[in-house]
Amino acid sequence: MDNVASMALVGLPWIASHPYAYPALEVLHITGIALLVGSLLVLEFRVWGVAAELPLRPLARLSLAITLSGFALIVASGLLMFAAHPAEMLANRAFLIKMGLVQLAGLNAAWFHGRDSLALCDRTARVQTAVSSGIWLAAIICGRWIGYL
Repeated sequence: MDNVASMALVGLPWIASHPYAYPALEVLHITGIALLVGSLLVLEFRVWGVAAELPLRPLARLSLAITLSGFALIVASGLLMFAAHPAEMLANRAFLIKMGLVQLAGLNAAWFHGRDSLALCDRTARVQTAVSSGIWLAAIICGRWIGYL
């Protein structure tokens, strides 16, 4: 293993040992999850016909901005938490499954926007939103299991 790879696996242990750093990162991570999933659910309910009086495109623009902000917070805090225990995370099945689910969520979102599902609001769009919710719920569950596997 070269020096860069071995340094990456050593990580930033001070994050894990600091009395406030890791818990603060967890709070930021959970806040990001709340922003991401909450804004997605609002848009997904609208795609399903709930609150049909709300204009879809402006709601989608607001939802996307909040979703991306939440995702940025998740990525930043998640990378720092990963840096505290990189070798353990890479050996953890729940973590690896969670990362796969996040990638799957991204592919589903790209498909949703790529086919302009907002304009269609058809059966496929509704299935995509249900799949999105399921994927994010599964990712959250895997995230909670990381400490137990």
